[in-house]
Amino acid sequence: MLRSMYSGISGLKNFQTKLDVVGNNIANVNTFGYKKGRVTFKDLVNQSVGSASGAGGGVGGTNPKQVGLGASMSTVDNVYNQGALQNTGRTLDVGISGDGFFQVMTAEGVRYTRSGNFYTDVNGDLVTGDGNYVVGSTAANGNIGTAPTSPLSGSYKTLNIPSNARNLAIGKDGLVTYVDNTGTLKNVGYISLANFPNPGGLEKSGVNLFSASQNSGTAVNGTPNLNGLGQVTSGTLEMSNVDLSEEFTEMIIAQRGFQANTRIITTSDQVLEELVNLKR
Repeated sequence: MLRSMYSGISGLKNFQTKLDVVGNNIANVNTFGYKKGRVTFKDLVNQSVGSASGAGGGVGGTNPKQVGLGASMSTVDNVYNQGALQNTGRTLDVGISGDGFFQVMTAEGVRYTRSGNFYTDVNGDLVTGDGNYVVGSTAANGNIGTAPTSPLSGSYKTLNIPSNARNLAIGKDGLVTYVDNTGTLKNVGYISLANFPNPGGLEKSGVNLFSASQNSGTAVNGTPNLNGLGQVTSGTLEMSNVDLSEEFTEMIIAQRGFQANTRIITTSDQVLEELVNLKR
């Protein structure tokens, strides 16, 4: 059977995957904190039909003769370019400008997100839209300390905002403050961020969350605007970093690539048909 037919099949599979990734990017164009995906390809093994030879005996050298056997998917990357900050005017909407991820406690453990649309639950604890606790710290050095009133176990604490809090504010360093009934300014704690030696190694866990993997490295906790972490801006949310013009261009490329590979299969089929019809 013609090798070109199988090469065309491998190309079809690759461009189907590319369309899947592009479609997911476009679907999440308005998802806060979403980081777009990107597909890269690589060629498969090459079959040698002639080896290289060196010069000698009055004859020059020759190059190897190889025929490729198609392509395969190399990587599906997460692109962590900064998304634009959209002004919302809501105090508990917090956008990150720079490196770092918010830390949230889920039923499966600590997860990480760039989506900062936070809320308070019935007890006044800061949570995400899915009810996951936002992890906070007690000091500006970023050390996560235990709070007696925290519903989280171990060394993690929540940020509890009393029901009588007034003039709630969140600073660029993540410090949450409010004014109580007596007019006294009080601190809730710091919103804790985390960064990784290799953010590209994080795995998407769904619902705007990332989880650490063996290739991401261990999370380094800290407070915003310190030790290379980005600063946070209250009243804003980070938009998706998806560029629609780029995604539609990639969609056209995938469509034409798919079309070209189908033409390879069709042409190979026509050649095989001619071979079969040699004897009638």
